[in-house]
Amino acid sequence: MGLFNKFKGLFKKAEKSVEEKEELKSYDEGLKKTRNYFTDKISILNGKYKKVTDEYFEELEEILIMADIGVNTVIDFIDKLKRRVKKENITDSEELKDIIVDEMFIIYINNEIVVNKINYSTDGPTVILFVGVNGVGKTTTIGKIAYKLKNEGKSVLMVAADTFRAGAVEQIKEWGVRTDCEVVSKDNSDPASVVYDGVKKAIDENIDVVLVDTAGRLQNKTNLMEELAKMNRVIKKLLPEGPQETLLVLDATTGQNGISQAKSFKEITDVTGIVLTKLDGTAKGGIVLAIKDTVDIPVKFVGLGETKEDLKVFDIEKYIYGLFKDM
Repeated sequence: MGLFNKFKGLFKKAEKSVEEKEELKSYDEGLKKTRNYFTDKISILNGKYKKVTDEYFEELEEILIMADIGVNTVIDFIDKLKRRVKKENITDSEELKDIIVDEMFIIYINNEIVVNKINYSTDGPTVILFVGVNGVGKTTTIGKIAYKLKNEGKSVLMVAADTFRAGAVEQIKEWGVRTDCEVVSKDNSDPASVVYDGVKKAIDENIDVVLVDTAGRLQNKTNLMEELAKMNRVIKKLLPEGPQETLLVLDATTGQNGISQAKSFKEITDVTGIVLTKLDGTAKGGIVLAIKDTVDIPVKFVGLGETKEDLKVFDIEKYIYGLFKDM
């Protein structure tokens, strides 16, 4: 029995809490578009080819590329499949289905312990910087994470350090009202100055988590790199171990453009995790695998719907289950 069948069985049989059931339901519903794409395409492929042939692999390669798994990732993946088919003497295309899913799971794990949890400080506030281009849902993500952390009993402070985009401060203040979190902002100020005030306030008032919104312009990498470096220096003056996380927010519906953004941000700052928004809005959910394989940054949160509750901690087993449970 393959890896996928093992944990698919566990998800079906295990006594689950209400929270666990809701989590599985979110992955199930949020990945419906991508699951339908994979299930339909692979079913058609297996109906067309009863035996595993070179033509089968060529069409499978095209299906995976169209799901935004990424060309290089797919080429490596197909090579691994071919080696496994040869080694295990697999000829039946139906028999290959479970192996396809298993190998996708292995792509993400890659013999590593993948950490999807926030790295919380054990001494003083935890500072989380949010980076990403405009329009990916960065400020909304901050609001949803604030809501999640508040529900976990943590005190949260938001810092409006995106002083570049018109309306950015007002937007995060609106989320502050919705989540009952205070927002630190200063008109016409240097972003690092706003960050300093926010972190100082968090230390003085013993606040658990500081969520920092940053500017989303990527056109001039040098300016953005300098701005982020300055923010990091300011944080480290007050909290030598901070920031504990720098989360890059990507829009799943932009596909390979999201991979390009991940590469660019990795060049200019120390990204510790990815937040993938709007995963429910695309049939190309394979981008999760492409990001991990291409830039080697773990996905920490995924957006699986419109509501405050629909931002979920990423779980690779639930993700694979949500994609392939109908196969």
